[in-house]
Parts: sequence; C-alpha cells; structure tokens
Amino acid sequence: MQIVVFITCSSKLEGRRIARALVEKRLAACVNIVDKIESIFCWKGKIEKAKEALLIVKSQKKKFTKIIKLVRTMHSYEVPEIIAFRIFGGDKRYLKWIDETLR
Repeated sequence: MQIVVFITCSSKLEGRRIARALVEKRLAACVNIVDKIESIFCWKGKIEKAKEALLIVKSQKKKFTKIIKLVRTMHSYEVPEIIAFRIFGGDKRYLKWIDETLR
C-alpha cells in the first residue's frame, strides 16, 4: 500500500538533507519540498508561529516505521510532525513506479 507522508522542517536545508536520506535509503520514491510555509500551532501551552518547509514523501506503508526512525535521528525538532495518509487512488503507472523504486 502506497502512502504520502507529511514532514515539516525548520528550513529548506534541513528538509533537503532529510529528503535525500529518505530517497538514498529507498524509504521514499520521491520527496517534494515546499519552502516558506507558515505554521501556527500550540506548543507547551502557547500559540506559536514558525516559517517551515514541508516535505511531501511518497512511500509505502511497510516503510513508515523506518521513515519515523530516520527522521527522528536527523530532525532538529523535539517532536517533529511525521504523519501518513494512505493513497486511495492515482495513476496506476505512477503507483507502480513507487513500488518498483522501493524494491
């Protein structure tokens, strides 16, 4: 089963390092980096805001635990956002490419 994982990072540079590691270790077929997002969130009882980069990771459910472990070792946040969504549909050729790339 293919998944999309969202990971927010403190910067594009941090995101690029994590993205490259995920692809090199075949935990992700592709990672998009969306720079300059603004996040507003509650942290330790206060409303905070931050400029971040968002990673959009295309992978497989069976790789998710390894993705979490890798991201935790590389990430600057105490509690990084690492959330996954199941892909319910898509171009069959693209979904096949994800599976073939991650073999």
